[in-house]
Amino acid sequence: MKISEHLMEKIETNKEKIGQLLLKYTSLTKQQLEEALLIQKEEGQLLGDILVQKNYVNSHDIIKVVCHQVEIPYIHDIKVDEIDPNIVKDIPINYAKAHEVIPLRETDFYVTIYTSNPFDFNTINDLHGIFRKEIKTIVTTPLKIQDAINRVYEKANRNIVDTIENEFSEENLDLESTTDILDATDDAPVIKFVNSVIFRAVKEKASDIHIEPYDKETIFRYRINGVMQEILRQPKKTHAAVSSRIKVMAKLDIAEKRLPQDGRIKIKIAGKDIDIRLSTTPVQNGERIVMRILEKTNTVLELSKLGFHGQVLKDLEDLSRRKHGVLYVTGPTGHGKTTTLFAILEKMNSPDKMIITVEDPVEYELAGISQIQVNHKIDLSFAVALRSILRQNPDIVMVGETRDQETAEMAINASLTGHFVLSTLHTNDAASAPTRLIDMGVQPFLIASSLVAVLAQRLVRVLCDSCKTPSDITEYEKTLLGIDNVPAGAKVFKAVGCPHCNQSGYSGRTCVSELMMINDQIRALVLRQADAATVKKAAVKSGMVTLRQDAFTKIFNGITSVEEMLRAINSEENYE
Repeated sequence: MKISEHLMEKIETNKEKIGQLLLKYTSLTKQQLEEALLIQKEEGQLLGDILVQKNYVNSHDIIKVVCHQVEIPYIHDIKVDEIDPNIVKDIPINYAKAHEVIPLRETDFYVTIYTSNPFDFNTINDLHGIFRKEIKTIVTTPLKIQDAINRVYEKANRNIVDTIENEFSEENLDLESTTDILDATDDAPVIKFVNSVIFRAVKEKASDIHIEPYDKETIFRYRINGVMQEILRQPKKTHAAVSSRIKVMAKLDIAEKRLPQDGRIKIKIAGKDIDIRLSTTPVQNGERIVMRILEKTNTVLELSKLGFHGQVLKDLEDLSRRKHGVLYVTGPTGHGKTTTLFAILEKMNSPDKMIITVEDPVEYELAGISQIQVNHKIDLSFAVALRSILRQNPDIVMVGETRDQETAEMAINASLTGHFVLSTLHTNDAASAPTRLIDMGVQPFLIASSLVAVLAQRLVRVLCDSCKTPSDITEYEKTLLGIDNVPAGAKVFKAVGCPHCNQSGYSGRTCVSELMMINDQIRALVLRQADAATVKKAAVKSGMVTLRQDAFTKIFNGITSVEEMLRAINSEENYE
């Protein structure tokens, strides 16, 4: 536990009496106290810091003594039955646990809370903002706080669960897809519960909702900024009701629980059109549900706002003026490949060009571009759609994903006949794209003659400007990053967490990329079917900035952190 500066001042002001109180109420010995006072005299450190660093006392022992000194109530036990479960509904359980705080009671003028640190003024200010009332504190141990949180939140969830279980019925599941869920007046508990889960996901800018049934409970998780976060847990008995509700919204068969199903939900939230792609998969304890959230928008970000800069940005703008060739964007699922493609298409979109795309799903709708939605139920695959597209004589073709030899060969042949083709490919880096195409069965001479560039990218979380903290880079961090020399006076920034970023330390994401322009040397290597490492060495010698090097730039510019770079980019590079 971190001891606040205010608390330290209290200790220093009353250090002689505090020392005696610590001797009286903790396991601190007189010899240990005298040693700490001597160090304090020689080095000027705070007495409390010395005692904690020496492990003579823990920080909560000091808090307990200071509470006695400044007459803040301190108790040894919490009467959980006195806590109203409804009072915690506006405080996320993760926040309560992280800050070791739980409300006890609310009156017209103030709210009384249990806390393990009454001098954590940031948390007290947060609660003041939530309740809009004066906050009074009662102090107890972290263990008692955590136990109370678990029991009270479990009770609060059980109230919701009992209502869902008792009042759920299939006739209550009808909700028009065009209804704004914030305006929905249906009182059915399961509908209100599912709507609240979806609304919270959209509000917190989650890209996915995961509903996972286990032996005794169902876990709800969101993927926010690419990272999974547990939101809540429900007893297993509610899962059937929630699953059926979601499947009805997607017009799926609620009676079929043995086979995977895919569906689509169109809803409105706060006036915005939201498109949800639903996937259900039968697992051991029920149906696992994943909902991909797509906010329907006609706004496409500019390349510079996506995180591209320097020579990469210039080369991408040059590529947007190409008349023929193939450009692949590579990277893992969910790392912004389609968004980048549409940013490039936006620059290419003009009245004198005919642009057709084939996608699964259609995420952006742009005027002046004809877009085809893949439909596997009627065998409208990427290859079938692409074959039809080429009969339309387009100037530019975008294929959502290259998954097989037929699609790859058709895209490459289209580029050889005067079309510019953009597509995505699943590889770890840019240099692996030619090898992946060869593995699919595409002839190397076709790749060498048509490929103009490969862009590899990752999305990394952006540090919150309100709370990021500068720090000198440590030798350990240099070792983790694999670099020996850093710019003079370079600083790295740490994620801290504040109300602006929901205590995560990050707000939004940006792109880290490497762009491999295909030159004569790389074409020769592709024709020889050289491995990816050889191709990458050649690209680096030709001036390619690698993913890691681009990430270093963003780290030292305070855009992202060392930890985030290591999470998103974990490959080792050595291309000296």
